[in-house]
Amino acid sequence: MSRTASSADVFAAIADPTRRAILDLLRQGEQPVKQIAQPFAMSLPAISQHLSVLCEVGLITQRREGRQRFYRLNPEPLRQVSDWVNHYQQFWQEKLDVLCDYLEDNP
Repeated sequence: MSRTASSADVFAAIADPTRRAILDLLRQGEQPVKQIAQPFAMSLPAISQHLSVLCEVGLITQRREGRQRFYRLNPEPLRQVSDWVNHYQQFWQEKLDVLCDYLEDNP
């Protein structure tokens, strides 16, 4: 199962723990950039770079209100990740079922 370039970008985007933490924060709803940056021990420009990556792959959307930027989660691209992981979940479930059968037959 090959991934397209855009889905590979989603995988690369969520590979970073800071970006995953930002996505977790945005599950609570739309937030301004300063509120997003608050729990992190990094500069506002560094947070902005992470937000740019997430915007590029479509995991978050941005809107401006005056001088403030607000960010909102768009979970749809994560479906690609879920589908890929589900493929392996089925694989491991089958392996565990075979192991269970074996253990029941060979106590």
